[in-house]
Amino acid sequence: MRRDPGNALLREMSDLVVQFRVLQALEMTAVPTPRPFFYEPAPNVLGAPFLVMERVPGVCPSPWGREGRGFYAAAAERGVLPESFTDALVAIHTIDWRGAGLGDILGVPDRGCGFARREIAKWRALIDATGIVPDPVLTDVICWLEANAPSNDRLTLVHGAYRTGNLLVDGDRVSAVLDWETEVIGDPMYDVAYVLSELNREGTHLLSNLVEEGAFRRRYEAGAGIEIDDAVCDYYQVLYAMRSAAFWMSASGLYASGANDDLRLARTAWSIPVVLDHAARALGY
Repeated sequence: MRRDPGNALLREMSDLVVQFRVLQALEMTAVPTPRPFFYEPAPNVLGAPFLVMERVPGVCPSPWGREGRGFYAAAAERGVLPESFTDALVAIHTIDWRGAGLGDILGVPDRGCGFARREIAKWRALIDATGIVPDPVLTDVICWLEANAPSNDRLTLVHGAYRTGNLLVDGDRVSAVLDWETEVIGDPMYDVAYVLSELNREGTHLLSNLVEEGAFRRRYEAGAGIEIDDAVCDYYQVLYAMRSAAFWMSASGLYASGANDDLRLARTAWSIPVVLDHAARALGY
């Protein structure tokens, strides 16, 4: 079961009914996802709207903890899970999203720079909603992103946060892709950049603590039929820094204002300088 988080991290950007409809659309595709059973919009049943899904076998080790890092390092040595990790992303990027009706659910960005500009506007709205004055570095990052938005005419389903920790693993294979909160129709390099990001690995050269970069590139390009564009991925990594700053500003702001008393939100304030430092270095500071 997944319950509406209410006044939490993504606020109105995390719509359970949209997640439910996306899971329905993906049910007959090659993307490994839990089968959705029903969505309950009434808040008086469990205190908030919720959706119920199939229970899929598997575990979800956190890549940020010692045990999780050990789990993925051992799986990397065996070699099967890294391939399954890459293949699941290929499945996301190669499904017929139009035929599955995902364009009607998620909306389709304009060709050209439409996708990047839509993402910038989305996360800028979250920053504005916090009421916190942005750090000057963040303002510079946003201006740079707007001025350098890449043009893209190739659209796929994009997960938006594809990494270990958002996947169920059964044995040495991905049994389900979870956390469909940031999914969009857009540039597949947006997901690839997330996989390549140094922010999604800890103390290792392995992408997402799991897969060798060269092996990921070769298998992804062969399976998806899409050449990885490093310049565009570099751009999206700066966009992810902006998005992460928006996340943490929202989270810490909710705690500071008393709107949410979850202590985990309070500590996110210390993550903001980390991602802004990463973005500043990417821009040549």
